[in-house]
Amino acid sequence: MTTETDPTAYQDEDAVVGDILAASTSDASLARTIARSAQIEAEIDQDASRFRVLTGDRPTGNLHLGHYFGTLRNRVLLQQRGVETFILVADYQVIADRDGVGPIRERVYSLLADYLAVGLDPEATTIFTHSSIPALNQLMLPFLSLVTDSELRRNPTVKAEFEATGGRPMSGLLLTYPVHQAADILFCKANLVPVGKDQVPHLEQARVVARRFDERYGRVDASQPVFPPPEPLLSEAASLLGTDGTKMSKSRGNTIELGMDADTTAKVLKKAVTDADRNITYDPVNRPEVSNLVLLAALASGRTPQDVAAEIGDGGGGALKKVVTEAVNEHFAPIRARRAELAEDQGYLQQVLARGNARATEIAEATLDEVRAAMQMTY
Repeated sequence: MTTETDPTAYQDEDAVVGDILAASTSDASLARTIARSAQIEAEIDQDASRFRVLTGDRPTGNLHLGHYFGTLRNRVLLQQRGVETFILVADYQVIADRDGVGPIRERVYSLLADYLAVGLDPEATTIFTHSSIPALNQLMLPFLSLVTDSELRRNPTVKAEFEATGGRPMSGLLLTYPVHQAADILFCKANLVPVGKDQVPHLEQARVVARRFDERYGRVDASQPVFPPPEPLLSEAASLLGTDGTKMSKSRGNTIELGMDADTTAKVLKKAVTDADRNITYDPVNRPEVSNLVLLAALASGRTPQDVAAEIGDGGGGALKKVVTEAVNEHFAPIRARRAELAEDQGYLQQVLARGNARATEIAEATLDEVRAAMQMTY
């Protein structure tokens, strides 16, 4: 079954889609998303087999504590709850806004070692790289036929990435970044994507592509579309600042990497920014630097920030840094030990990635076959 569609039909729809992307951050829309996400959490507990998650990272540097408390820990929890998870190492996205890839191979394996060290199980979670899955990337062609350039230029993801480059002319890959994201999500028919509240609009393009494919090309199975519309799973991720009190960023050098040893961690935290008030309190609005360290100690020790602050009292910044250092080094000691073992076993890392790539390729090729059938391009 196919659907005849005017090839110019989406041009008039551009403004509407742009409004949809923008409206996805409205208070009413966000409230609905929060409610639906809570419902999904309950449904996972009832039957995790109904869900498949796609998430991932760009290999632009070593992962740090912000990644761990922001996303990695949640991925492990989803895995433990029985949700099938696909984790993309987005190596092709590295060149979307850069002139070169840097030490890409080293960073890919570093990322893989971090994943395994924190508890991701390659028997339960599929870890793969963009560049190793030709069928996934081939989905870009039909997907690009479903969007227009003006729509892409208004996309929140493209705008954010464009601003991050300082406004220099966009590459074609950067402009089509949201469509590549859609291919990442839809190739394995993931129906859940963990995101923060501010990232919900970034998922909307994949939903638009899934719907438009169904409208333009139809279905292989009349009972369901080729691509299920993915839904956001809001994660209560902790937001940590860097040690200098600004946004945590690999490029700013204000992070504590997962692979750092205890002594290096202590040296980095010793230089962390605090303030002149010796009485330690948890007040993120008025004392962001101090509160950030309190939060880090709380996350690492499994306590509340208020309890940590009360324990330190008027001990000042020195006592706070001592508590944070001890909590972080104790929490990450087994993870770091495991990571060191993994980093020394390149053969095992290669095997894990090869298995993940093979699994992702198998699924991508099956999806591409469905796409060709729906487009009547099976010859």
